Amino acid sequence: MTSRMFKFGVTAASACVGSVLASYTLDRWNTPHVVNNATVPPKRKRTLPPRGDQIKSLMSGEEFDVLIIGGGATGAGCALDSVTRGLKTALVELDDFASGTSSRSTKLIHGGVRYLQKAILGLDLEQYRMVKEALAERATMLESAPHLTHPLPIMLPVYTWWQVPYYWVGIKAYDLVAGDRNVKSSYYLSKKDALELFPMLKKDKLCGAIVYYDGQQDDARMCLAVALTAARHGATVCNHVEVKELLKKDDGTGKQVLCGAKVKDHISGKEFTVKAKCIVNAAGPFTDSIRKMDNPTVKSICCPSSGVHIVLPGYYSPDQMGLLDPSTSDGRVIFFLPWQRQTIAGTTDLPCEITHNPTPTEDEIQFILNEIKNYLNADVEVRRGDVLSAWSGIRPLVSDPNKDDTQSLARNHIVHVSPSNLITIAGGKWTTYRAMAEHTIDAAIKACNLKPERAEAVTAYLKIEGGQGWTPTMYIRLVQDFGLECEVAQHLAKSYGDRAFAVSKMASLTGKRWPIIGNRIHPEFPYIDAEIRYGVREYACTAVDMIARRLRLAFLNVQAAQEALPVIVDIMGEELGWSKDEKERQIKHATEFLANEMGHSVNRTSKERIPIKLSKEEIQTYIKRFQLIDKDKKGYVSINDIRRALKSFGDGDVSGEQLHEILREIDTNMNGQVELDEYLQMMSAIKTGDVAYSRFARMAELEEQKHEAANLKQKISVDRSGGGL
Repeated sequence: MTSRMFKFGVTAASACVGSVLASYTLDRWNTPHVVNNATVPPKRKRTLPPRGDQIKSLMSGEEFDVLIIGGGATGAGCALDSVTRGLKTALVELDDFASGTSSRSTKLIHGGVRYLQKAILGLDLEQYRMVKEALAERATMLESAPHLTHPLPIMLPVYTWWQVPYYWVGIKAYDLVAGDRNVKSSYYLSKKDALELFPMLKKDKLCGAIVYYDGQQDDARMCLAVALTAARHGATVCNHVEVKELLKKDDGTGKQVLCGAKVKDHISGKEFTVKAKCIVNAAGPFTDSIRKMDNPTVKSICCPSSGVHIVLPGYYSPDQMGLLDPSTSDGRVIFFLPWQRQTIAGTTDLPCEITHNPTPTEDEIQFILNEIKNYLNADVEVRRGDVLSAWSGIRPLVSDPNKDDTQSLARNHIVHVSPSNLITIAGGKWTTYRAMAEHTIDAAIKACNLKPERAEAVTAYLKIEGGQGWTPTMYIRLVQDFGLECEVAQHLAKSYGDRAFAVSKMASLTGKRWPIIGNRIHPEFPYIDAEIRYGVREYACTAVDMIARRLRLAFLNVQAAQEALPVIVDIMGEELGWSKDEKERQIKHATEFLANEMGHSVNRTSKERIPIKLSKEEIQTYIKRFQLIDKDKKGYVSINDIRRALKSFGDGDVSGEQLHEILREIDTNMNGQVELDEYLQMMSAIKTGDVAYSRFARMAELEEQKHEAANLKQKISVDRSGGGL
């Protein structure tokens, strides 16, 4: 035993020393971070042009220097880089800004601990440089958008004693590579201290923990803020505009080069041509579809991978401490992080088909739940019914078309220039979006002979929309000046930065003593009516744009998003002039989005799979409750039965939509009524923890209590009650 422990110690020590030496050696090959104070970015425009003006700019017939296809993080970054260099810039996006991969990330701003481990142990210079660049960009993101980003400590629990020094040195190497761009220094925690900071952690065999820092962001709003910043600087950015065809012309030497694109505005239905000297393909997972518009014979380079995340209630993790599982059963890292007062867990990594509507599967959700159970205490029951939302994002891994060996996947991003001058930017990660954009516009200027006012990028020194006047205590002014709830004010400050004052001015009066303004669209979340109106000015065109990306309600709680839909659609209808039919169409489309892409339907399907595990006594109790609600003895409960029951409890102001919501959560066969077996299924699911809560179940319980109280009152005579005194 002593000999074995000695070998473990020698191995760990050797790995530690080797890691430090390798990291130090590799680090010498990189230049330190230097801030060029002489670089002054241009001033932004004061007003944000409405979407109608942006469409008119596209249709004007004027030639743009750069036309960017794709409104994700990379495309928005390219638009900002291009316009701030003085190039006339346009961006078109088929759906909405960040509607694809960019809104479905793990929400981390990170360099990649796992990649650094591989770089050091394998002396892989390319992978090391990728981590180095990402760590520098991590710091830049935290500086450029302080309202949307923040440092987040992440705990790496260790359950084998010899791994403590191994992981400690590895994480210290992570700090070392970041250099003067490091967020905060990592540190070691004893078992006692680790459990104090993360009480839900599994105690058995815990040796200690390493805590390191990365950044966290609101990814969809970050992408939108970058696009809005580009628009304020003069870029023409348009969502819901599809590229139908790429146009070419002879450059005078017999070579066919790109000169524009035929596009369609899906909001107005109009089709028109946009002229451009250079076209950038930043379509993410759809990179190959744009490349094949340029050349139908080109080989595909995108190898899509599905990454599923789930959202659990906030009580599953501390407010300011994440968790990293470094060795899951399939070898992938799983994160367990606090986000927007909830807990986000993921991600999976499975090959998938490219689609505009990726959906999470029950198997992937169960995989994540099973993995996080391994790191949580036995008294913390992770229930399937606690999954509030689930989504799938397509990770666009690519092979490098610049190399002969197209079978191997590129670890970093690639920039490729086609013979017709289509500039393709693919691969990479959210954290390096700015650097990717810089490399892309550099290539575009060279390939298409563009003449920018500034030869070099200035985006490293630029504040993103909302970041210029933001301070950590700005929310206090919102409370004092406008009479907002503190929670609402904090949310507005973090989501909109210095634009929160403009949002607050649009808030309606509550009619209460406090808060004075700001009617919530859902009682469980700090989103208010003014955000819907302001979201339309941020180019939200559909209800899905609003619930998924202007607000993050769909990602946080799919049921709450469904409940808030009618209010959201009514306000958007006022702003956009929607008819009654259009409102109904928007609600239907948003409901389908929540069902398919945000995990609502897979949550419902999981309930249907649950076998009924109830005792005879429990079944008799639930049958009795069911019959009390079904007063007409029809054999099922209708929406009128639900309305009648709620009125008897004093809930006479329940809306028709709320009644339908209560019905839908239990009506698994979607026939508009509740059968007894559906009710028993629900109660069994609540008993086993597969479902967290049901309003219908609570209503049935209250109905039984009311019935028994009435019976008891009848049994007591006046004499026995003391003469009625």
